Amino acid sequence: MIESLPISIGLFIVAAFVIAVVGVRMSRVCDRLADRTGWGEAVMGAVFLGGSTSLSGIVTSVTAAADGHAELAISNAVGGIAAQTAFLAIADIFYAKANLEHAAASIANLVQGTLLMTLLAIPMLAMSSPQVDLWGIHPATIILITAYVMGLRLVSRSQETRMWSPRQTKETNIDEPDETAKNSSLTKLWLKFVCYAIIVAVAGFIIARAGVSLASLTGISESVVGGLFTAITTSLPELVTTIAAVRQGALSLGVGGVIGGNCFDLMLLAFSDVAYRQGSIYGAIANRQVFVMSLTILMTGVLLLGLLRREKHGIGNIGFESLLILLLYASGVVMLLLPAGSSS
Repeated sequence: MIESLPISIGLFIVAAFVIAVVGVRMSRVCDRLADRTGWGEAVMGAVFLGGSTSLSGIVTSVTAAADGHAELAISNAVGGIAAQTAFLAIADIFYAKANLEHAAASIANLVQGTLLMTLLAIPMLAMSSPQVDLWGIHPATIILITAYVMGLRLVSRSQETRMWSPRQTKETNIDEPDETAKNSSLTKLWLKFVCYAIIVAVAGFIIARAGVSLASLTGISESVVGGLFTAITTSLPELVTTIAAVRQGALSLGVGGVIGGNCFDLMLLAFSDVAYRQGSIYGAIANRQVFVMSLTILMTGVLLLGLLRREKHGIGNIGFESLLILLLYASGVVMLLLPAGSSS
């Protein structure tokens, strides 16, 4: 942990600036890769953009778990998912043509949202079940990884089979390949993406360390540190890349990057369970973490309803569902900041 407050603040600001600059470029490269490979924005966002921006969160949770700080590891993982869902509502403000839930509606995003809610239920079941483990690894870890891989397969197949699709309107954003992307070198695009991803991951890790130091110096509990401070700071890459993707019109990439990244973030619990050597990490899940996971399921459900209802325009250029998600997250933050056992 960084012991100096000025150094922590300085590192935080510099790393945040780096993420802001490189994150915009990475989203552009990822958009071109989606067109060049033919995989589509939703798949590229779910697997590559979402996964790469989650690297700093992985390092933070796994390191905390290996050091025996299970509460911090869990809170960072589940808190990041809640924060990133709220970031998607913020991105709605930056798309002027229509509400993001209307323009970005697609079967891939609906499948990913359903997958996220399913994955969130697994650690909650593991917490309330007998704490069995094999070599210190709970069976839920294997189930999480397997469900995630199978879910990605479903997302990919949903793109190919097209058994369901949203009704097209003039505001609907259709993920069509950019013809100019065919002239781009696939090797150069991948090299750029990997370089940008490494820079964002390193900057994200610096932000996470600085965030932990800033919060720890105030004496705040691990649940609040992980659920708010490190979760939000390690999620800054997702905020930057999502807003950048939405502003350049790559809506499926932005939405897929958040929802897919949230699904990937649940792998943080699986990796942390492996790193945690004091038994099953799911047994360390406390009421505050259950609250955050329940809140995230609620927020994701509201998001899915928005993608299905598809309101074209809302108050202040933001959809009703996006506004509700922001209110839910803000209320959740207030509840987390209240002292444990407080009824006020």
